Amino acid sequence: MSVTEKQKHMLKKFIKELEIHRGSHTELVSVYIPQGYDMNKIVNHISQEQGTATNIKSSSTRNNVINALEKILSHLRLFKRTPENGLAVFAGNIAAREGQSDVRVWSIETPVPLKTRIYRCDKTFVLDILRDMLESKEVYGLIVIDRRDADIAFLKGKTIIPILKTHSHVPGKFKAGGQSAARFSRLREGAVKDHFKKVAEYVKEKFLFEKELKGIIVGGPGPTKYDFVDSGYITDQLKQKIIAIKDLSYTGEFGLNELIDKSQDVLANEEIVEEKKNMGRFFEALARKPNMVNYGEKEVMENLKLGIVDTLLLSDVLEDEKIDKFEEEAKKFGTNVIIISTETKEGVQLKEIGKVAAILRYEV
Repeated sequence: MSVTEKQKHMLKKFIKELEIHRGSHTELVSVYIPQGYDMNKIVNHISQEQGTATNIKSSSTRNNVINALEKILSHLRLFKRTPENGLAVFAGNIAAREGQSDVRVWSIETPVPLKTRIYRCDKTFVLDILRDMLESKEVYGLIVIDRRDADIAFLKGKTIIPILKTHSHVPGKFKAGGQSAARFSRLREGAVKDHFKKVAEYVKEKFLFEKELKGIIVGGPGPTKYDFVDSGYITDQLKQKIIAIKDLSYTGEFGLNELIDKSQDVLANEEIVEEKKNMGRFFEALARKPNMVNYGEKEVMENLKLGIVDTLLLSDVLEDEKIDKFEEEAKKFGTNVIIISTETKEGVQLKEIGKVAAILRYEV
């Protein structure tokens, strides 16, 4: 299960708000409740910790911990059961001066299933588990190949990470007749086999022990990609992970991008496809029906306030405060808000045209 850009934005804001706080002593409380865990057990555990906290020697630390735990207990009682993916709760005295009291509580329903149960008092809140959720876990292997070149890459989240490029020494076609043509044909076929063996070794080296590998997508011009897959050089374990073979016009960097574009059917559940689809809608309308779209902060905000924006596209590099303002206006008219990552070429284009774009409900 991957985290959407909108969820990432909310999670980043949440982490940013909490990471600035420091306790004078080990008095900031972090509680992580895993997916499916009994909320009553957590409430009982926190109640017991309140009793244990009475033994803390420092009176200020003791009071801060007890008060933080009381805030957490009150907050947990608002939940009938643990949220679907789990819950993270934080509380503590965040007063600027020691001796003053400003005990607050925060919580977030995690965007992906939480597997860890934690109760900890420390000088800072425990946030590494939430930070880890911002990292893309799902990985695909990409292979673009023809008889002369091969590119191997990972698709991690929305980012293509090239890891290897190799060039074969397959000789060009030889048109002379007789034995020379046959000899060169044999040389060519031998060189192609060597090329396939080398690429298969690289694929084994880079992909075999990648724990998060969901699948492998192979592409390239002409029949070479099928010859490579059927060559017998790819290990059975990796061959079973091949989920698609695609016809391409290019190799190299263009080929890798084309492979992603042509694999939308197999990547249908991945966020990269959704982002490309929505940005594609915007750019198509911009070319064919320019009155159905607009871009730029000022122009989009004006149309948003008029209620004529159907889909709002916001770059993930837009300042948090501005994203919040746009989302606030969007809620008033039921506008669909999509945060677009700059990890794709379409996301970079959005950034370059002003970080904000809109697909309208009708032409203006």
